[in-house]
Parts: sequence; C-alpha cells; structure tokens
Amino acid sequence: MPPFDRTRFPLPRGVRADALLAGGVFVVVALGAEGQRLSHGGDSVPSLIASWLLIAAVCGTLLFRRRYPVTAGWFTVLATGVYYLLSDVDGPLIIVPIVALYALAAQGRMQAAIGMAAVMVIGMAAGTLASGSDVTGTAVFMLTGWLVAVVALGSVRHSRLAYAEEEARLRATEERLRIARELHDVIGHNISMINVQAGAALHRLKKNPGQAEEALGAIKASSRETLRELRATLGVLRRVDEQAPTAPAPGLARADELAASAKLAGLPVRIERTGAERSLPAPVDLAAYRIVQESLTNAARHSGAGRVVVRFAYGDRELTVVVEDDGRGSAARPAGSGGRSGIVGMTERARALGGELTAGPRPEGGFAVRARLPYGTTGEPMERSGR
Repeated sequence: MPPFDRTRFPLPRGVRADALLAGGVFVVVALGAEGQRLSHGGDSVPSLIASWLLIAAVCGTLLFRRRYPVTAGWFTVLATGVYYLLSDVDGPLIIVPIVALYALAAQGRMQAAIGMAAVMVIGMAAGTLASGSDVTGTAVFMLTGWLVAVVALGSVRHSRLAYAEEEARLRATEERLRIARELHDVIGHNISMINVQAGAALHRLKKNPGQAEEALGAIKASSRETLRELRATLGVLRRVDEQAPTAPAPGLARADELAASAKLAGLPVRIERTGAERSLPAPVDLAAYRIVQESLTNAARHSGAGRVVVRFAYGDRELTVVVEDDGRGSAARPAGSGGRSGIVGMTERARALGGELTAGPRPEGGFAVRARLPYGTTGEPMERSGR
C-alpha cells in the first residue's frame, strides 16, 4: 500500500481545522441527543429550545479554542453543566469539554486543565447526590479516570512538541557552529597565507624582484581560492530545496596544494603517507583537510618554523593525521592570536566523527597536532597505477 502523501491531501489547519472540529462534534452530539429524545421521550418545548441553544453554543466555542483557550475551556465546562441540569436528555455534550481539556494540556496549561477536570468530577458527583439519579459512584470514578487519561495524553503531546522544538534549536545551533567553523577555516587559512606572502613580497621586493613576483602570484592564487571556497560555502547557505552542490568539497586530494601555498609563504612542507591509501568518506576527508589547513595556518602565522612535516597514516579502520613543525612550541600560540580557537575547532571536527585530536609542544621542540579520524570499513583501498 503506498504511503499517504500529505502534499496531495493537505490536512486543514488553523481556523479551518477548528471549524471542522466544531462541526463534527456538533453532528455527533446532535445525533446522540436526538436519538435519546426519540427513544425515551423529550423535554418540553422551552427546555428543548434551551438545550439546543446550549449545544450550539458549547460546540461553537471550539472555534475560539486557539485564541482564548482557557476562557473557551471554562465556558464549555460551565455551559455543559447547565445543559445537564436543564435537559432531561443526557446527550453526549461531555465530549466538548473533554476536547477542550486535551487542547489545554497539549498547550502546557496544566493548572487550567487540572482545575477544569476537578470541577467536572466534583460537579458530576454533587449533581448525582443532589438529584438522587441512578448515576453510581462507579460512573463518577470512570469519568475521573477518563479525564486523568485525557490530561495525561495532552501532557505527553506537549512534552513531545517541546522536545521536538528543543531538538530543532539544537540542530540549528550545531549548524551555526559548523558554518562558523567552516568559514573560520576557509577564510582564516587563506587570509593568513596572503598576509605572510605579502610580507615576504615586501621583504624581497628590492633584493630579489623575481621572488617577490612569485609571492605576489601566490597572493593572487590564494585570494582566488578564498573567493571560490567562500562562494561555495555561502551557496550552501542560500540553497533551500535546490540540488546538491556540484563543486566537490575539499579533501586530501588537495593536500599538495596546501603544501605549495605554504611553501610560497616561506614555509617548506613535506607530506608523508603510510599505509594503503583509500577513498575516504566525505566528512572524514573534509575534516582531515581542514585540520591540515588550520595547522599550517598556525605554523605560518605564529611558530616561526623552518619546516613542517605532514603525515597521513591509513589504517584498517581509521586515518591518523600528524602535523609537526620545528617552531617555538607553545609560545607560537599566544592567547588571543586565533590559534587557540583554531585548535578548538579542529578538536570539535575530530570528536564529531568519533575521533580525537591533541595539540601541544613537542619534547624535542616545535609543535605537533595529532588527530585520529575513524572511518570504519567504509574506506576502500585505492588501486595505484603500475600495480
């Protein structure tokens, strides 16, 4: 059986839903009351008119249950009580205050809902004792159970809605943090490299114009890359129901580009790979790329390193990324320089994938970043040419 398609058969909402509910309840109550009147004999004409007016008023109150929920709820309770006092026909008008009771509990208005339920039970018990009717204590007890169940169901509904809203807020917060981290990595790395390369160009302009021209070319390339990645990131934010982005996300296939960019900024980078290289899941590939990118940015800006070694170790179930430099160690990351926030962002990336990241000075000098990024069995070894 095909699933129900809500887009083809949209359910009524708002005022239309309230009107449909009020009309449906009125039909049920009217049929029940008229059936009892025909089978057991009816009221006098004035009493009959008053009963129908009360039925119409109580059912019509459901039209205002969203705008005035508490007032509408109390009116249904009191008017229903008046109906049962005036009419000799016990129609099923009790349905209306029960519906209003559930609506209040589902909105989290528990005090009003409990108060209404208590008044309904007390009113029925008092009316039974005063009139000496054949309504037994068991019926009162059953009504109490029904009302407790209605309030409980409404409370569960309210809790589920509150949980869903909180979950949506958490997802939105996580998405904002992810976007902020992505923009930090994209802009921070490239702008830092542009800054370092501009300094190198100024330094070499008079002594070695050829190297200065090379540094200016690197600045042009870095700025173009910054604009490209920024457009790609902002394009994802603008996209609502469009197709997935056609440009591939950055990955370790572009690690050599990072090394070349750092070299033009005066920071030689050597990349070493061990283990069987494999195609990585996109989140792992992107996280590894961003970790290397941020580590090189910090090394170029703060460490005064003469060289950097980047190691990728491909295991059976995880990738290990190590970035080591021979700079000034922890002194390379002064407070407020931006390096600390970059380390926090790298750590969050690793943890989001179930991995871990450590960063700190090396015993022999310099600074090291080590990340472990699990990919389970999803990564498949890549075939190399010539094998």
